[in-house]
Amino acid sequence: MTTTATTDPGATDHGATDPTGETMERTTAQAPGTARPTAPHAPDAERLRRWRMVLGADSADSTGCTLTGQDAAMDGALNALYGGGAGKNPGGGRGAGGRSAGLGASAPSVARWLGDIRTYFPSSVVQVMQRDAIDRLGLAALLLEPEMLEAVEADVHLVGTLLSLNKAMPETTKETARAVVRKVVEDLEKRLASRTRATLTGALDRSARISRPRHRDIDWNRTVRANLKNYLPVPGPAAAGGAGDPGGAEGRGTIVPERLIGYGRASRSAKKDVVLCIDQSGSMAASVVYASVFGAVLASMRTLSTRLVVFDTAVVDLTDQLDDPVDVLFGTQLGGGTDINRALAYCQSRITRPADTVVVLISDLYEGGIRDEMLKRVAAMKASGVQFVTLLALSDEGAPAYDHEHAAALGALGAPAFACTPDLFPDVMAAAIEKRPLPVPDKETQQ
Repeated sequence: MTTTATTDPGATDHGATDPTGETMERTTAQAPGTARPTAPHAPDAERLRRWRMVLGADSADSTGCTLTGQDAAMDGALNALYGGGAGKNPGGGRGAGGRSAGLGASAPSVARWLGDIRTYFPSSVVQVMQRDAIDRLGLAALLLEPEMLEAVEADVHLVGTLLSLNKAMPETTKETARAVVRKVVEDLEKRLASRTRATLTGALDRSARISRPRHRDIDWNRTVRANLKNYLPVPGPAAAGGAGDPGGAEGRGTIVPERLIGYGRASRSAKKDVVLCIDQSGSMAASVVYASVFGAVLASMRTLSTRLVVFDTAVVDLTDQLDDPVDVLFGTQLGGGTDINRALAYCQSRITRPADTVVVLISDLYEGGIRDEMLKRVAAMKASGVQFVTLLALSDEGAPAYDHEHAAALGALGAPAFACTPDLFPDVMAAAIEKRPLPVPDKETQQ
């Protein structure tokens, strides 16, 4: 298609034809001496606004974009946390240099900021910003005030922070803190409990099937499938005036059941014993929260006998508190050293049915105790028939920093160490109960 040039002698034709033959948009240059308009087109203005929001207040001069209204308020909330001077100005706001930021040390300022971010950002973003504020600006101490706890968006990581502050928490704050923790725990139970019970109930039923059942206990569907290779055709009735049908009537035959498969008889006693052995060092906070919730769910299943043990350099058995995971969490004490060998020695002493026991060690494997003794205990438990599972983390974040040498040593003993998300945990437990290979995630997903 042909393009027509402008007849203005002071104009420059910027028109062109694209490869498809369509005429592209043209603009006419200004006459000499005439200033070019500085206002960008609408798409350019939106692009600059977005870049200004991404790059922060320090980019205001380079983008030439001024934020107004809600954009300015959102930018202020972000700059208070992520600005170049974040946390350096105790009074908050702008200092002598013109561009310092921070939330300040006053509780009203922080409460206002917490309210702002909940107004402008979705819940998932709010949780990330709160976590960053605690880490970058040292706001953990302010969580000891009830009004601060009422303003925050509760999540697993906030619960971990509250547990680490548990001993320093004043009595006026503890009830509010328990309410925050209970809300998170109840949300997790709603998300995880039904699938966990369904998955493990199926695994327990399968592991309880027997090969010499009574007639009333035969699982006919599985018995037929297991003996299809023994199908025999049955001769049909004699035809009128002739010999019988040697091939048998269509679809008629019989199965010779060489192997019967039956349901395990219902029992009031537990079919399997589960021991959750949880490292309560500071880096394992999210894992402690999830493990406590799962411990309560497992303890509610009468076909399982569940024990929950937490440890640092000391060992604490919290099994008697498993009916309320909030009590379990407030019974932990995040931080301190680690003595895995001592914790495993305690767990080993409580095992009475090795062939029906699953031990789950949740730890980053940084051992402060006796390494060789720890490995010997794991080897002894496995040799006795215990199913041993090592989880580097039980959280959504993947594998944390962990001791690679110890992880490799446990893997060599047949107890591979890997990180596990809460959604995968029921499948891991089902595999351990049925003594199947564990569904270990790919290494790439653990980085």
